Amino acid sequence: MDFKKTLGIQDLNSGAYAGEWLATSGPPLETRNPATGELLAVVTQATAAEYDQVVDRAAEAFERWREIPAPRRGDIVRRVGNAIREHKDVLGRLISLEMGKIIQEGWGEVQECIDICDFATGLSRQLYGLTMPSERPGHSMREQWHPLGSVGILTAFNFPMAVWAWNTALAWVCGDACIWKPSPKTPLCAIGLVNVVRPVLEEEGLGALASLVIGSNEEVAARMLDDERLPLISFTGSSQVGKHVAGRVAGRFGRTILECGGNNAIIVMEDADLDMLLPATLFGAVGTAGQRCTTTRRLLVQRGVFDEIKSRLVRAYDDIRIGDPTEEGTLCGPLIDQAAVETMQKAIADCQAEGGELLRGGERVRPEGCEEGNFVSPAILVARNDFKTVQQETFAPILYLIPFDTLDEAIALHNGVPQGLSSAIFTRDVRAAERFLSAVGSDCGIANVNIGTSGAEIGGAFGGEKETGGGRESGSDAWKAYMRRQTNTVNWSSELPLAQGIQFG
Repeated sequence: MDFKKTLGIQDLNSGAYAGEWLATSGPPLETRNPATGELLAVVTQATAAEYDQVVDRAAEAFERWREIPAPRRGDIVRRVGNAIREHKDVLGRLISLEMGKIIQEGWGEVQECIDICDFATGLSRQLYGLTMPSERPGHSMREQWHPLGSVGILTAFNFPMAVWAWNTALAWVCGDACIWKPSPKTPLCAIGLVNVVRPVLEEEGLGALASLVIGSNEEVAARMLDDERLPLISFTGSSQVGKHVAGRVAGRFGRTILECGGNNAIIVMEDADLDMLLPATLFGAVGTAGQRCTTTRRLLVQRGVFDEIKSRLVRAYDDIRIGDPTEEGTLCGPLIDQAAVETMQKAIADCQAEGGELLRGGERVRPEGCEEGNFVSPAILVARNDFKTVQQETFAPILYLIPFDTLDEAIALHNGVPQGLSSAIFTRDVRAAERFLSAVGSDCGIANVNIGTSGAEIGGAFGGEKETGGGRESGSDAWKAYMRRQTNTVNWSSELPLAQGIQFG
């Protein structure tokens, strides 16, 4: 399939869209296939002046969009979802080609975009506030929600479409415009997706609701953080950068949604169903080549089953098919770039220096036809939770095996890292499961029982605590972050009583 023709991608592409593709004049950005090193296309990045054009046009679109009734906005989002549905195959293949995740995961990511559009369509009729009794006679009180403005969305390479959709579908039904700065490692995924959705918006004269700006941190990202025209910044990336984002945006009293690092663990009790645990661990630790924020990075195993699980995992890892992610049957594609390979190998060496035991993996792999790709063998190490390397998030397929004796010890180990995104326990004991889910259990934003850490559904709020950032996206009441709350008191009497019974005058 000619993905360029189908998705309107050129060999040389503009880096800015705001109702139309703008003529950009910044430096060229090359994007390459991480499996082969092949040059896929070039994008001319946006300058600061071109960024300002995009923001101004998005603001104009917002002025019109916020006055459209929410159910009508939801209908337009429904049509956007249908456009994505019609292009699911080619968009999934583009993700696999440019980002490197296996084709099944590429299709799954596009399905997330579709699902969140369906969710947002229903949500458009449920943006409800509250009514409250007033203490004053002849008065009524209520709470309502209004559109916020233009939302700045900065996404990471590992989910080059879904995270934009999580934010945008909700922001749109809430009445906001969106300005998207994608990762410079996956610009074609952004261009291709915008080309799929923009005809629906352009038909309404509202193309700038899906504004896109591809540019450097200096010319674009830094300006977004400081731009008072963007009341909300949604950032996905490392905890280190997230801390910087939070400080900069808070300095102008802006809002943030932060989805940062994860150091996710599965607790394995002696009564766990090991036949369920194994595939959950493999997908969690090896899926997306370990480049998910919800990747399983630590396996905390009760000593009675530690040796059995260790041997089972080593055997299973030997059967993982590593290779071209666009070929069905491949289970592990490449890392995003050479720097990621070097980071992984350094983390393994550092863990060994601390006393960790490498059981298998970590070496470079050269699959046939992909000799220039960034392939590695997924690694397993026996380690301690207090190792410096274990405390850090390494964005690569490294799994640390850590033994424990009691559930309380396991929970302490589990919570004993700076990050707090996703977590899981495998057990048949309802008391252990409920303790893990209680206030003295997992300190993560996501806590699962008898499923892995990776693969969240869009219906629940997604996000975490501690250095993960505390933000929430996707389902539940995450929509409230994209709106401003207003409390109303209406006096329908002929008197003017004051609250708290105050007498004045």
